[in-house]
Amino acid sequence: MKKLALILLCAFMSTSLLEAQVQTPAPSPTANFEQKVGLTDVSLTYSRPSMRGRTIFGNLVPYDKLWRTGANANSVITFSDDVTVNGQTLKAGSYAIFTKPGKSSWDVIFYADTNNWGTPENWDESKVAAKATVEVISLPFEVESFTIDLNNLSNNGASMGIYWENTYVGVPFEVPTTKKAIASIEKTMAGPGAGDYFQAAVYYLQEGKDLDQASMWIDKAISMSGDEPPFWMLRQKSLILAKKGDKKGAISAAKASLAAAEKAGNADYVKLNKDSLKEWGAM
Repeated sequence: MKKLALILLCAFMSTSLLEAQVQTPAPSPTANFEQKVGLTDVSLTYSRPSMRGRTIFGNLVPYDKLWRTGANANSVITFSDDVTVNGQTLKAGSYAIFTKPGKSSWDVIFYADTNNWGTPENWDESKVAAKATVEVISLPFEVESFTIDLNNLSNNGASMGIYWENTYVGVPFEVPTTKKAIASIEKTMAGPGAGDYFQAAVYYLQEGKDLDQASMWIDKAISMSGDEPPFWMLRQKSLILAKKGDKKGAISAAKASLAAAEKAGNADYVKLNKDSLKEWGAM
């Protein structure tokens, strides 16, 4: 009995010790930053070491050597669209930020592999997506905690700014606002497309709303789809007509959908149409 009590006591103490995890502040806390630049979403994730009385550049961070640009895991910037850095195209996606700090200028490197803790063990030049050499600007004050932000915002771009100690460097980049805005304007001014009419018709069918309106929209979608309407549009037309009580029209649309599905080799829609035709007495 005493042995069992001792075992239970040890188990309780072990559980208590596991649960009593000490929480202390991280020396280089993680920061997350999001910013809309024109019509492009840009986000930053990085860790923020502090000076703590240390000399940073030329000492803690040596000159002319590759630096992780922060602390801990890679500092990462993410773009929702293709952007331009120093005349180079950065495809939409995430990039690690590496730098080579110098006394008068820095090399800032956007690296396609973001899964490193610090600098990569084996540097792969093919993963350098873009690189810029930027001027060092001396600040008239000290920045205690390492900081990356986006500044100089305009409709067509911004600068990624890096601050620490009394040093600032900024990397300008351009976003495709004009291209996206014009495309949006042209699409809107041209009116709804076939996909818009199709989605509206399917929604009305599924929600049991105005079936006459759904029928008009599906016909509009089909008329905008060329000489060979897709089988999925014809399928929805057959279902709308069936729900309206127009069995003859539903059968005609289902046969057209079946033929198109057979031509496209889509077995799922072939079966769906055959099942409906059988249900409606046409097979």
